[in-house]
Amino acid sequence: MIDLDLLQLARSGGRSALNEMEGKALLSGYGVDVPHSVRVSDAMEVDRRLANLSPPFAVKVLSNVILHKSDAGGVRLGLTDANSVKAAIEEMAALPSLSSAAIDGYLIEEMAPPGKELVIGGLLDPQFGSMIMVGLGGIFIEVLKDVAFRLCPISETHARDMLNELRGKAILEGVRGDDGVSLDAVVDLLLKIGGSDGLLTRQGGEIVELDINPIIVNATGAVAVDVAVVLADPSSSPKAKVASDGLTAAQRFKPLFEPKTIAVIGASTTSSIIANTFIRRMKDYGYSGKIFPIHPKAKKIEGLKAYPSLAETPQPIDYAYVATRADRIPQMIAAAKGNVKFAQVISSGFREVEDGIALEEELVSAAREAGCRLIGPNCLGLYSPRGGVTFPVDAPKELGRVGVMTQSGGLGTDIIKRGQWRGLRFSGFVTAGNCADIGPADLLDFYLADEETSVIGFYLEDIGDGRRFFELLCTTPVTKPVVILKGGRSELGRLAASSHTGALAEDMAGWQALAAQTPCVLVDTVDQFVNALLTMQQLTPRPARPTKKIVLFGNGGGTSVLATDFFAERGLEIAPFPPDIRSTLEALGLPPGTSVANPIDTPVGTLQQEEGRVANRILNIIYEKSMPDAVVMHLNLAAFIGRGDVDPVENLFQAAVNIGKKYPGQAHFALALRSDGSAKVDDRKRVYRDRALAHGIPVYDELPDAADALAALGHIERRFGKR
Repeated sequence: MIDLDLLQLARSGGRSALNEMEGKALLSGYGVDVPHSVRVSDAMEVDRRLANLSPPFAVKVLSNVILHKSDAGGVRLGLTDANSVKAAIEEMAALPSLSSAAIDGYLIEEMAPPGKELVIGGLLDPQFGSMIMVGLGGIFIEVLKDVAFRLCPISETHARDMLNELRGKAILEGVRGDDGVSLDAVVDLLLKIGGSDGLLTRQGGEIVELDINPIIVNATGAVAVDVAVVLADPSSSPKAKVASDGLTAAQRFKPLFEPKTIAVIGASTTSSIIANTFIRRMKDYGYSGKIFPIHPKAKKIEGLKAYPSLAETPQPIDYAYVATRADRIPQMIAAAKGNVKFAQVISSGFREVEDGIALEEELVSAAREAGCRLIGPNCLGLYSPRGGVTFPVDAPKELGRVGVMTQSGGLGTDIIKRGQWRGLRFSGFVTAGNCADIGPADLLDFYLADEETSVIGFYLEDIGDGRRFFELLCTTPVTKPVVILKGGRSELGRLAASSHTGALAEDMAGWQALAAQTPCVLVDTVDQFVNALLTMQQLTPRPARPTKKIVLFGNGGGTSVLATDFFAERGLEIAPFPPDIRSTLEALGLPPGTSVANPIDTPVGTLQQEEGRVANRILNIIYEKSMPDAVVMHLNLAAFIGRGDVDPVENLFQAAVNIGKKYPGQAHFALALRSDGSAKVDDRKRVYRDRALAHGIPVYDELPDAADALAALGHIERRFGKR
């Protein structure tokens, strides 16, 4: 039976940690093997208590104030009999580091049988909740830092993936004649700690750090030799923000993405400020609903009748755009009195500056009292083609399949405009700023439920309720790829950690665990973000055969060599064709200078054969005999300029389209169009890009871009396949 009172008793006694004996009792309650042991108060009790234990022995001091016993001199190992145990206790009792501390006795244990050392740890991450770690144990973990993290609960697949990530896994399997350990025993132990019914899942909110170090593992089992348990402060537990309106996510957010009425606070009768610009932009974009400017005195603004407050509009407000002085806003929102469903506060001066923290709390309270959901503050706006709403100028009106939330308004504009020219089309785009109320998990909930959205993207600096975000990705039956561009990766350090696990949990550990366990991929730059979203938009993920084997086809020998390295560094494989495929390709009689080894290097002269239709024959052989996961065609467009009257590029595109129809779903097809930057080539490139996108082919500027994007796709496919 699990002793559920251990943590409660320790906390009621004002303690922040369990001693080792209590920690092992807790582990034992979850089925973890621990050494046989007894507790003694002093050396005088040794002879009476030692009779049922077998040597060799370990002796450890028990104290609620000493967490790292070895550092304090409170551990003795390899003791052979009662006399050596008594001598060790007397020696420890005389140490200044122990004699001055509150000692609760001494733990005498049978030493574990020989084996390899591992560590399993747990951590209560402030954003994602309980996490589990495994790594090579003992003192070497601090040197090698060879560890893997996952968010709890983990499955058996997650546990085995963690072990596969360890660089030192070969040591566990046995090298140079050394016996290996039971990996099944390690997996079983990981599940007892972090599985669906494990310690960290059931009681993780009460444990801020767990450190089982070392664990001795051999061919027959695993024994937890030492454990430290640091308790969480109940008052610091984050309170999840979950809507309780009884609506589905799709129903809840429909008025935001398809507003029939919009109120605008902050527009002026005498100057052109951001709220005026928003009204003009909405008119230009073709918004068909009602716009109600809010102004205490004005009769009209931008040709529209104005109203004194949010409570006095002739119709309830679906979406309010608020861009006025920060200190006025809470009172204005409170005055709505249930008349506004969503208010987006563009203004800054809130939590992003120290003086605005209290003002943001006041704003959230006012919105809650008014029955209004809050977006922002400190953001730029909403872009929703389906609702006719936009904040960037000249945004596409075409409804797309990509839903995005970003915590940076300026970066949001950049993503929309870059994405526009590269072929991205959005189902919705929310800049959420400080996320005082509506946060990433809320928008994820909506986009997962939204029938118009098939791909989801986030730029995040603070995920807020990361535990809910994780659980939505794990439990929602709808499978949609999620791309995350994470900002602030090096700013938030763990300033203090009282265990090895805490010290080893880097700032990105929770994010990396999220990506390892869910259909989400992390990217590093805006270009990677846009390209990954474009790839998921244009190509259908294929979980049964994740992208790995690549055929590269195009002009530029050196480019192909470099690309082979790019792709290999991202876990993708451009392997030479076997002899039978090479001989079939060579039988085509292609001009000298053509290489058909994979990469297939075809100079411009080759690609101009049959006005580019030679690509049909090459691709037929590749698809029929090679069975790649993806084919990447790369074209140096400048090389075609001035090389005769024939422009073969259109026929090269058509070859790609034809092969896709002939072998549907067999391989992804992607295109890299390289330019020298000249106006003439860039103009042609835009034309070619549009044609390719119309055929469902993603287009990249360079081959490293294609490698990053296909690696992201492969990761998503593998995660879909393991759901």
